Amino acid sequence: MPVPTLKQMEAFYWAATSANFAVAARRLHLSTSSLSKRISELEQAVGRSVFDRGGHRAVLTEDGHALLPAVVRVLDSVAALQGTFAKGRGLTGRVRFGVGELSALTWLPRFIAAASRAHTQLRLEPYVDVGAVLEDGVEAGELDFAVVANRSSSPDVVSQWVADARFVWVAHRDLAGEERRLTPDLLARHTLVTLPAGAGTTRILDEWLLAHRLDDFRRIACNNWMAVAGMLRESVGIGLLPEGWTRGGEERELVRLDSDPPLSALRYAFQWRRGDTRGMIPAMQELVRQKIDFSTMSA
Repeated sequence: MPVPTLKQMEAFYWAATSANFAVAARRLHLSTSSLSKRISELEQAVGRSVFDRGGHRAVLTEDGHALLPAVVRVLDSVAALQGTFAKGRGLTGRVRFGVGELSALTWLPRFIAAASRAHTQLRLEPYVDVGAVLEDGVEAGELDFAVVANRSSSPDVVSQWVADARFVWVAHRDLAGEERRLTPDLLARHTLVTLPAGAGTTRILDEWLLAHRLDDFRRIACNNWMAVAGMLRESVGIGLLPEGWTRGGEERELVRLDSDPPLSALRYAFQWRRGDTRGMIPAMQELVRQKIDFSTMSA
């Protein structure tokens, strides 16, 4: 009886754990037909059908479910063997990961620089989008990991806290005048400049507004942090920015407004697919923990 090859097992693993064959094929830099061919060859080798292709999309058969843990063990053993001879040379291969815009503006460049130095043979593919899209990408197998605000609600995605982002109310000094505390009355006289609903800051903003029973005020929503900061510098209104963004440079005209209650911290989590035991995951998580810092812009 022929033994499945490593390439056949890799094709089966990604097809079994990704949203569909197309996603799995992209992860392996194959055409969908080539991926399907490798899986057919594996089925011939084991003498079992591992996918039911009769419906709208291929799904694992009972034999496929039984085979998956064994394939994972083989791939883990191969990765460990490769790691034994790769000590000192760092990780190899390709890692596709996602972060939000705030991460891209702050710690992401430092993380990429450090990862490039530590893992010279690792191909880094960062992707920037909103948290909901990134979580879906992790669950579907399109991303190896993501760093997003809050935990994932999916049972197939593991979330582990890595850092807090802290925010403060700010306004141009001319708009704030002598006032250095945000009150409902001050907010009622000006426009709230903020990110749109669905952004990570929505929860902490809604908490503050609910505490003051505020729901009737002027609002400008923009899906870009730099545009929000620019409007605040131009005295368009009052908003919140990451703590530390008002300490110098072009933000010097912005002043911090104290508030009661203060804005809650926004918790960020490192997310990856449950069952992904590759050594790349803990290595990237540790490097994220070392470099993540939302208080300073990258440039």
